[in-house]
Amino acid sequence: MLKSALAILTILGCIWPLHSVMFHLPPNTQKCLKEDIQANQLVMGEYEVSDVPGQVIDYIARDTKGHILSQKEHITKGKFSFMSEVYDAYEICFISKVPPHQRGISQEVSLVTKKGVETKSYEGIGEASKLKPLEVDLKRLEDLSDSIVRDFALMRKREEEMRDTNEKTNSRVLFFSIFSMCCLLGLATWQVLYLRRYFKAKKLIE
Repeated sequence: MLKSALAILTILGCIWPLHSVMFHLPPNTQKCLKEDIQANQLVMGEYEVSDVPGQVIDYIARDTKGHILSQKEHITKGKFSFMSEVYDAYEICFISKVPPHQRGISQEVSLVTKKGVETKSYEGIGEASKLKPLEVDLKRLEDLSDSIVRDFALMRKREEEMRDTNEKTNSRVLFFSIFSMCCLLGLATWQVLYLRRYFKAKKLIE
């Protein structure tokens, strides 16, 4: 039982890693990292940029509506955090600024982000609740399992919404096709009747 629980915890830990990225930011450019985040989730991150004299980098975190959730200018190394209000695609942007009289060079930016269950300090929870190491691991396992279940439920809900949208679109396309066919048949009938009257008026047919 113990070995099975630890094995499951190890597997979940492998599929639920921290989000870490490193990239080079050219001078006077902006690079954004975007991710879908559920509602009411805590997002925490750490960043570090290489120091280049005369060059500065700002960062800003915002949602698709442009609401600023976290922002800081002239960053070098630090942390940030914000809470997602609704399910949305949130982005973290790093902006390089170089004076016009200076020839800029690329700066290295490293970013590590955590969200949801990843932001919890289970060591602190274990000490506060006087839990054994195994109990702390089981608590982490339980939280990870709940988080995965919520993610699957959200994916299922989105799949149902997409299926409903596709079905509605197919119904509208069908009705539009039938309407277009009726219009074409009506137009063809009108053309036949008009040409028949025209030819009779010209006495080309009886």
